Amino acid sequence: MKLYVISGLGADKTVFENIIFPKNFSEIIFIDWLIPEADETFEHFVKRMAKPIDINEKFCLLGYSFGGIMVQEINKLKPAEKVVILGSIKSEKEMSVTFHLAKKSRIFSKIPETYFGEKTLKSYAFFRKLFDPKNPKFWKYFVVKDPHYLKWSINKILDWKCNENPDIIQILADKDIVFPPKNSKPNYVIKGGTHLFPVTKHKEVSRILNEVFS
Repeated sequence: MKLYVISGLGADKTVFENIIFPKNFSEIIFIDWLIPEADETFEHFVKRMAKPIDINEKFCLLGYSFGGIMVQEINKLKPAEKVVILGSIKSEKEMSVTFHLAKKSRIFSKIPETYFGEKTLKSYAFFRKLFDPKNPKFWKYFVVKDPHYLKWSINKILDWKCNENPDIIQILADKDIVFPPKNSKPNYVIKGGTHLFPVTKHKEVSRILNEVFS
């Protein structure tokens, strides 16, 4: 059985570099983020992201943050044996007040793509603080910096709607201000972790993943 993994917004597999994955998987396959096509719908994008998944062999899905949303959508097209999400939500109802306000105001749809350039993002301290103010290596994990991808993705997160699937296994961190556990009913809560808990709490994450996928 294979495990397909999708990282968070703008991140690659480096986020998982210290995770010890269960040995019962024949292969761990990381699916990289694609750049959205012009005027591409979310549904079409999900289909493109799902292309690497071979349905001829049983598989599981693991997604972090925006990747958690993505694997839930992929699961609708290509059902997995098990779906686990890290630092992510099971429906739009679990979004924080900040997300709901951003969605209502449509602020990110009004901001030009130039705002989402690397230099501009780095100049805004709140962007890093949103994830982990004590982690100076934040930008190490933020590698997909295409402005179109970032603006498109943020707006798709805000617009996302999904009926909660009770079979989804959700792992959150108690100090995560992006997707706080108080808005959800997670299966696991990692103490002392921020949104970057797959990096900062990798031992605990590894233990839980081995338990869940055993």
